[in-house]
Amino acid sequence: MKRLLSVLFLLVATVTAVIGVNVTYDHRAVVIDGKRRLMVSGSIHYPRSTPDMWPGLIQKSKEGGLDVIETYVFWNLHEPVRNQYDFEERKDLVKFIKLVADAGLYVHLRIGPYVCAEWNYGGFPVWLHFIPGIQLRTDNEPFKAEMKRFTAKIVNMMKDEKLYASQGGPIILSQIENEYGNVAESYGPAAKSYIKWAASMATSMDTGVPWVMCQQKDAPDPIIDTCNGFYCDGYKPNADNKPTIWTENWTGWFLTFGGAVPYRPVEDVAYAVARFYQRGGTFQNYYMYHGGTNFGRTTGGPFISTSYDYDAPLDEYGAPRQPKWGHLKDLHKAIKLCEEALVATDPTTTSLGQNVEASVYNTSSTCAAFLANVDTQSNATVNFNGNSYHLPAWSVSILPDCKNVAFNTAKINSMATVRKFVAKSVGDKLSDSKAISSDWSYVSEPVGISSNDAFDKKGLVEQINTTADQSDYLWYSISINVKGDKPLLRDESQTTLHVKSLGHVLYLFINGQLEGSAIGNYDHPNFSKDFPVTLKHGKNKLDLLSLTVGLQNYGAFFDKTSTGITGPVKLDGLKNGSVVDLSSQRWTYQVGLKGESLGLHTGGSTLWVSGTPKSQPLTWYKVISKSNRKVKHRYEFYV
Repeated sequence: MKRLLSVLFLLVATVTAVIGVNVTYDHRAVVIDGKRRLMVSGSIHYPRSTPDMWPGLIQKSKEGGLDVIETYVFWNLHEPVRNQYDFEERKDLVKFIKLVADAGLYVHLRIGPYVCAEWNYGGFPVWLHFIPGIQLRTDNEPFKAEMKRFTAKIVNMMKDEKLYASQGGPIILSQIENEYGNVAESYGPAAKSYIKWAASMATSMDTGVPWVMCQQKDAPDPIIDTCNGFYCDGYKPNADNKPTIWTENWTGWFLTFGGAVPYRPVEDVAYAVARFYQRGGTFQNYYMYHGGTNFGRTTGGPFISTSYDYDAPLDEYGAPRQPKWGHLKDLHKAIKLCEEALVATDPTTTSLGQNVEASVYNTSSTCAAFLANVDTQSNATVNFNGNSYHLPAWSVSILPDCKNVAFNTAKINSMATVRKFVAKSVGDKLSDSKAISSDWSYVSEPVGISSNDAFDKKGLVEQINTTADQSDYLWYSISINVKGDKPLLRDESQTTLHVKSLGHVLYLFINGQLEGSAIGNYDHPNFSKDFPVTLKHGKNKLDLLSLTVGLQNYGAFFDKTSTGITGPVKLDGLKNGSVVDLSSQRWTYQVGLKGESLGLHTGGSTLWVSGTPKSQPLTWYKVISKSNRKVKHRYEFYV
């Protein structure tokens, strides 16, 4: 009998584990199995950290008071070649979601498939660009076919693994498109029909959970329109039966090369969150809770850095950033004490004086109040329900029982930590240093054309159309003949080479020697530059190495943004005062570097030479860093 009871218990447990829950919504909140829920969420993008980091990141998120982990799905990461998919290692979306479920948290899956996210090409695979007749993010049949195919791929993968809440999994929300309302006007009337199609396509997938569209005030029913921004406490969805959801509360900002390191005080983040719940919101997500790293060639831009730290509560390496992590944890505890009241009714807000107000959630069984001082400079003392309360400037006090203050957003009780880098001398030669345990080796990259796949073409070519984003590098090469009996140059051998580029970086070589460089920046990726050059009599080899530093990821028609040397390229300072325009002449082109074709960035070569070279303009470096646990290889290419 005991054995039979054990078998029956196991069967019941197995059946219970796969029973789904019903996820809906009403005007107050997301509703799970008939119960309104107040949710605190945080964004962690699985490919911006390593699988070894995932359990720790998720656990620290849970300890910090999160209920939900939000992530994008990155199309170009998973389908780099059309119909060829990759979900291994950092790309293992299913594993990541299952780890979130194991921790007892929910998931908001933002499929997009356009994601922006400071990610290369906004998450779109560049091969979309080459489909005949395609126009991205509008009412265009070729694009809609590809978007639907990838969306269905992800949805079906989630269904096959029973990851939707309706199947017993952790996914309670999904998102289609992303911030389209910010750019829709540029696409004309087709924008409205496209959004209607996207909404219909998404809901037809029958996931059993609600869908959202962020920054989309005209999101068709039953899609929930949501808010992104530093502050969303005044946001109201486009229908009375939809809850107020904040999909992106920006905890900081992204870093650009050469830009200041972003910083958002935790007092301001906490104030924004408390105000959101005070004024009727019930689902808030931190973008980012852990930002991580843009590995490989994933960073967008141009000129967005490889660090995606974002001043998030968990820093780039997964450590709690104090006091931000701890202060928000205390905030979440206070808000959760108010959950019963917040989901039960709408707030009643009254003025307590200039720039001071009280919002009360009151039912027959519970009461919670928020006292807000929205003045940015002056503190205030107010009377509420017969008691006196001190409110620092730009702060919210939370009273879970309408009497006692559990938390004030401006008063930090968490410890603070300050990290700083300490410089250490490692000697004149890295290979001789005892301060680090590492071995360096290098391979020299040839200047100019070195591939049998190089091709000639008259005129200058646009870079993305030529490389198809298979490499960040494109060589432009041409020969210039200076005849000794008919000198062209005004001052013997001196002249000026004028180059105009749409970006992002340029290196000029004359006869194999580095003669100069030019670089754009985040705000102005394109540039023009005059290089003083010395040409010899006879044949001169001119090689221009053009680099992209992340492809455009945001804006209307961002996919049409061009890069590379589109000209003019011309020689000035000639003896007769004329200018020689090289732009329309025949050039030789090479996509990528020889080292890339040899797999040097993966270590797959026997060409590595020990040591560090001197006066070598193009060099690949490899370092083997030895620790107590692992031997790690790192590969870099430097000009």
